Amino acid sequence: MRGFSGVVRLVAAATLVVGGLAVVGNLNPQRQLGVGTDRLGPDSGEQVTDYLARAETSLLADGAEPRWGSVSFDRELTAEQAYAAANGVRISLVLFRVPLDRVQTPILTVGVPGSERSVLNSTARAAGQIQESFGAGDRQAQIEAVSQRRLLGGCACVVTLVVRGTAAELSEVAGRDGVRAVEALPPDAVSGKFAVEPLLPEYADIVGPLPDDGPIPAE
Repeated sequence: MRGFSGVVRLVAAATLVVGGLAVVGNLNPQRQLGVGTDRLGPDSGEQVTDYLARAETSLLADGAEPRWGSVSFDRELTAEQAYAAANGVRISLVLFRVPLDRVQTPILTVGVPGSERSVLNSTARAAGQIQESFGAGDRQAQIEAVSQRRLLGGCACVVTLVVRGTAAELSEVAGRDGVRAVEALPPDAVSGKFAVEPLLPEYADIVGPLPDDGPIPAE
């Protein structure tokens, strides 16, 4: 019985400690590092016109704090053209998609430190992400092979950039030739804590799956 009483006292003490920590935690809540629902880019099924209006509205925020944003283009660009379009705003991610008529090709994301060299080299790095994991006669393997060859050739395949700048800087980028939309997140959004969905040039009316019934070119 003495041993049992000791166990009861230990359990009671532990309960008091845990309860005390819970009270301290409630009185001193930790700041969340990011919001899991933060997202750049259109939602599936969203009208393109609605997204364009939403992106434009996101640039109206006051304040000079830098914020994360996405830059979408009205056509695929080379890495050099995309770097020029950013006009000095720091680039963090480059999203690629090789355009093939009525063929779904993979979206490839390359992280960069923002220098011109890193952006220009990102095309080759995107090609290196493609793994030919299917048989030679498999449609997906053919798509991957063509995508890899075109990326290694320096194709115009950049569809979106993720950048960091002030609302004023992002608004300036939005007015540049070839830029279809620029969307900004709130300044408290944290790197790596938000999703990115590219606004593909092929999205004309509604954001959704693209056709995948076209022939795959040999080169």
